[in-house]
Amino acid sequence: MPKRIDLASAAFAGFSILYPVIAIGAMRYLGVEAAIVIVIVLLATRLVLPALRGVPVAMSLTLLPVLIGIAAVAAFDRELSIRLYPVFMNAAMLATFAATLWKPPSMAERFARIVEPDLPESGVRYTRNVTIVWMGFFALNGAIALWSVLQPGWTAWLVYNGFLAYLAAGILFASEYLVRQRVRHRP
Repeated sequence: MPKRIDLASAAFAGFSILYPVIAIGAMRYLGVEAAIVIVIVLLATRLVLPALRGVPVAMSLTLLPVLIGIAAVAAFDRELSIRLYPVFMNAAMLATFAATLWKPPSMAERFARIVEPDLPESGVRYTRNVTIVWMGFFALNGAIALWSVLQPGWTAWLVYNGFLAYLAAGILFASEYLVRQRVRHRP
């Protein structure tokens, strides 16, 4: 039986990908306060929905610091809180991936075992290294996202967080896939 699509997760992924465009549109047409409310409501919903469906709470808890960070910054600077969302999300992803190195299996291993449940030891080592590479990506991506926040105007922020960050993630994902194919077919 084919697995059903998790509409809530798909909607949140879409929101995350389109966040820069949604944020600017919401601020322009609804105001900064409404944009912050939208972000906070969506994050809170994403925290609660999985728990209501029996998914372990730990799977969603990485969003809690993002929600708290946005709310805390919004108390002082509403526009800044909107701009910091990508920075907070990268920090959350970095922390999540790092936590899986501390308490295995690594994040990449978890994904790999979906396709290959009997992953050999060499695969476990490889996926650990892939997790470390992604941690480096999230650190660098978060730093560049922070740089874009500090630039005057919204252009650098929108171009980086709305396009270049996803292009970089796509290139890393594709590159890792190609490396993995080579490693798997090595004698």
